[in-house]
Amino acid sequence: VLLLIFILGTALAALAPNFSLLLTGRMVQAAGSSVMGPLLMNIMLVSFPREKRGTAMGIFGLVMITAPAIGPTLSGYIVEYYDWRLLFEMILPLAIISLLLGVWKSENVMRQNKNAKLDYFSLLLSSVGFGGLLYGFSSASSDGWTNKVVLTTLIIGAIALIIFIIRQLKMNEPLLDLRVYKYPMFALASVIAIVNAVAMFSGMILTPAYVQNVRGISPLSSGLMMLPGAVIMGIMSPITGKLFDKYGPRILGIVGLSITAVSTYMLANLQLDSSHTHIILIYTLRMFGMAMVMMPLMTNGLNQLPTRLNPHGTAVNNTAQQVSGSIGTAILVTIM
Repeated sequence: VLLLIFILGTALAALAPNFSLLLTGRMVQAAGSSVMGPLLMNIMLVSFPREKRGTAMGIFGLVMITAPAIGPTLSGYIVEYYDWRLLFEMILPLAIISLLLGVWKSENVMRQNKNAKLDYFSLLLSSVGFGGLLYGFSSASSDGWTNKVVLTTLIIGAIALIIFIIRQLKMNEPLLDLRVYKYPMFALASVIAIVNAVAMFSGMILTPAYVQNVRGISPLSSGLMMLPGAVIMGIMSPITGKLFDKYGPRILGIVGLSITAVSTYMLANLQLDSSHTHIILIYTLRMFGMAMVMMPLMTNGLNQLPTRLNPHGTAVNNTAQQVSGSIGTAILVTIM
């Protein structure tokens, strides 16, 4: 079902005659893909014992992290030499093949709860809350913080989100069980993951914007400048998974966060005469540090939860990273 929704959104975006329908197609795409990430992660947790989860999640991260990291390079090439619709048209056959393979090969390994009911009011609150905040922060960069629409959406989003949180904490079977934050290691891993997500998404957006708008580099060239970082992140993901199984998360976290902090400081202090090679090296070093942190700490946090809370843990992690990454990037763009 999720793949069908994703395919529908992709087809709509590819055929869109205007921006409104293109945006609608992307929203339909997101409705399908946003659920697939946590679902796949739950399957990984169920399918592998704790002592092997690091390696498994590292391989999983190879796809989940590398794909969006390579995106700027590939999209830059397509936009410069082909029609932008190819961005969606090339995804359609891959999505259809994935759907057919899923129908043919997939097995239901998750425990089913036939008595579970969807809380539509909670779903509405979360949609209004997260949607209002994302729209408000995103619009602030172009309309300003004093704009009435921006302020209204931020206030409505914040109120809806507060009501949503209170409702989840009072329900016996919440839509999103926030009690996972009662487990200290999960809470710590989630906070670090949020910081890492803001750093990664902002870097992936602001770095190309800087080299294109300030340096006058083409989209393809800026994408190629980011490619080494994407490659190193893909290489490191399964390696850090194996290191996690052998040494645990502590060393990986300390080294990875230190590298990320130093490289972020260096990236923030670039000069107009900084060479392209210098920018590439700093960006690649930054992605190297993030690769050491992201999947190992997430795996360690989820390992601390009882099995019944694993689905909520992955959902909370995914929501927190996506929302914080989007809001953090919007704020940084506004500051710029």
